Amino acid sequence: QVQLVESGGGFVQAGGSLRLSCAASGSISNNVMGWYRQTPGKQRDLVATITSGGNANYADSVKGRCTISRDNAKNTVYLQMNSLKPEDTAVYYCNANRWGVLYWGQGTQVTVSS
Repeated sequence: QVQLVESGGGFVQAGGSLRLSCAASGSISNNVMGWYRQTPGKQRDLVATITSGGNANYADSVKGRCTISRDNAKNTVYLQMNSLKPEDTAVYYCNANRWGVLYWGQGTQVTVSS
């Protein structure tokens, strides 16, 4: 098992930036890691994923504005979000895919004001 703890969320004005962090309790170097987001009453949607080799994939809604990265030595994954929009407001969750078993963090709230 692995525990994931997100941090870095907060309140920001439109056009601003935030950097989310996800710290894992164990090694994630061989795992696909991801960021998802969810608003009340809606499903949890993919934001970005990154493979163990560093290949990243992004949702169309965040392409060009977000960058996912990882530091395996620190067991940490990051999501740099720029040019934030009010529609980016959501709870952001970190995800680890450990050989088909999915683990989730508790989430961090991001609120973008117009």
